[in-house]
Amino acid sequence: MVSVENLKVEFGVKPLFEGASFVVNPKDRIALVGKNGAGKSTLLKIISGHQRPTEGTVSMPQDTSVGYLPQVMMLADNTTVREEAQKAFADVKALASRVKDLEQQMAERTDYESEDYMALVERYTQEHERYLMTAPESQEAELERTLLGLGFVRSDFDRPTSEFSGGWRMRIELAKILLQRPDVLLLDEPTNHLDIESIQWLEQLLATSSSAVILVSHDRAFINNVCNRTLEISCGRIIDYKVKYDEYVVLRKERREQQLRAYENQQKEMADMKAFIERFRYQATKAVQVQQKIKQLEKIVPIEVDEVDNSALHLKFPPCLRSGDYPVICEDVRKEYAHVVFDHVNLTIKRGEKVAFVGKNGEGKSTLVKCIMGEIPFDGHLKIGHNVQIGYFAQNQAQLLDENLTVFQTIDNVAKGEIRLKIRDILGAFMFGGEASDKKVKVLSGGERSRLAMIRLLLEPVNLLILDEPTNHLDMASKDVLKEAIRAFDGTAVIVSHDREFLDGLVTKVYEFGGGKVREHLGGIYDFLRSRQISELSELGTKTVIQESQPSMATPTKPSNDYAAHKEQQRRLRKAERAVEESERKISDMERRLKELDELLMNPENASDMVLVTEYTTTKRALDEEVERWEQLSEELETISNQ
Repeated sequence: MVSVENLKVEFGVKPLFEGASFVVNPKDRIALVGKNGAGKSTLLKIISGHQRPTEGTVSMPQDTSVGYLPQVMMLADNTTVREEAQKAFADVKALASRVKDLEQQMAERTDYESEDYMALVERYTQEHERYLMTAPESQEAELERTLLGLGFVRSDFDRPTSEFSGGWRMRIELAKILLQRPDVLLLDEPTNHLDIESIQWLEQLLATSSSAVILVSHDRAFINNVCNRTLEISCGRIIDYKVKYDEYVVLRKERREQQLRAYENQQKEMADMKAFIERFRYQATKAVQVQQKIKQLEKIVPIEVDEVDNSALHLKFPPCLRSGDYPVICEDVRKEYAHVVFDHVNLTIKRGEKVAFVGKNGEGKSTLVKCIMGEIPFDGHLKIGHNVQIGYFAQNQAQLLDENLTVFQTIDNVAKGEIRLKIRDILGAFMFGGEASDKKVKVLSGGERSRLAMIRLLLEPVNLLILDEPTNHLDMASKDVLKEAIRAFDGTAVIVSHDREFLDGLVTKVYEFGGGKVREHLGGIYDFLRSRQISELSELGTKTVIQESQPSMATPTKPSNDYAAHKEQQRRLRKAERAVEESERKISDMERRLKELDELLMNPENASDMVLVTEYTTTKRALDEEVERWEQLSEELETISNQ
């Protein structure tokens, strides 16, 4: 179907890859793998015709259709979701127009016996058969099935695309490509903007598709479930493994061990030759042998060894303060904008727990994170435990980096102790090896900035990690480093992610967001997925969930025979609640003022302003005292509530 022969791509002195030759057969589902910068996206662009190689050819039959989804693309904003998706049928509409035009010509002519008329009839027959093969009557149903599968709801279909985020608009582009049913599908990181349900739907679609598929993805579970062949770009070459990804990992390890042995043997042989040459260079009786050794040495082609896999790097978070037993407690938390995002959220996260927030996009995962961070107002009670130090990674975290620093300086500024000796190794594990560590932050791409912000977070002393989609811009080796670091982390972690492979073996509790509710599932991510399949929860929000009764965290009201005592207890409860709320308001005001003073004092003009310095010191002392008072008031409130 697709034949790639002797492909070579050069951007600098050293080719990106060369001598690349392989064939893509019908129904091949190929995982294209390799370190970042190896040329995976470039190869997809060449196959799709969006880029020309330095040398070599890509050939395919003339009537072969190709669908290409790049990582980043320009998106239109002047249509509704349905109208944009219907553009996938533009060729079918053009074909229908041609059939109608041929029908009109046949109706207007009367030279039924002429050769020209017979040729017209033949052309009409062919075009009409092609049109019928596109099954035009089922297009609308297929369009809706595809949009629903990718996470849209019917009420979204007639909304303008401009109302959606970039990730959702990429889903529309993916829907258009799938609806075109191309002979060859080229997908560059298709899962970056999909939730777990949409990824599973796409898996099933691709696994049963009649199209040939070549995809780049860092979602190990996804490519394992979809692909039956693996192409690796390594050391400027393309190696074809006709096995699934997991089997490829084993074979690659064996191949690299063979490479290392061959490399070591070659190095020993070269060292022996050089030693012989140096020893007998000036002895006339050995001149012939010396010249032979020199010629042999010149003819040796050095054996290249695949890049060292830095995923073996062990990275630990620095020591941190021990937090309270319950870093996060939510009691009847509610948040609404134009609609209710979630209501009656009751959850308790214990110290040391690793939990996942999962669910369709737009169901409130990031919103609850913002509530925990205190970034947005909400209704209900949300308590952050004693001594909790939060490390927060969000998509906009990368925007807070100092653009004038280099990558190395950015990390060197936060690294403490022995970890400073490993900065180069850490940067290498996150794809900032070699000269990349000397790049200025301002020249980094969005994905590179996100990775750099993640490294900074890994080196900060925190005891509550909140990570919002941390793996979107990490390759598999980097994800392994991050996963191991979180697993070894002594503190508590809340992870918002759609990456099942990353969450597997990492989290012990899953909170499912959907239909305005947050439901707790004990166990790992695959336990959660199995339970959903058993209870037929494949479509969030479309079925009523009957949840086992759980002990409510709301304030209990105990019956009392003594009316006066009951009234007094209620009065004390309301007074304690008001005291806690007033203390929280003071803390919020002081934290806001400290942030303002921080920004003022960062300005060199104000660095020596003693009025500002004094106010900062006084406010900080008052804040510490108020936090202690808030903890006492909260304990009193809890005591009264339980009476």
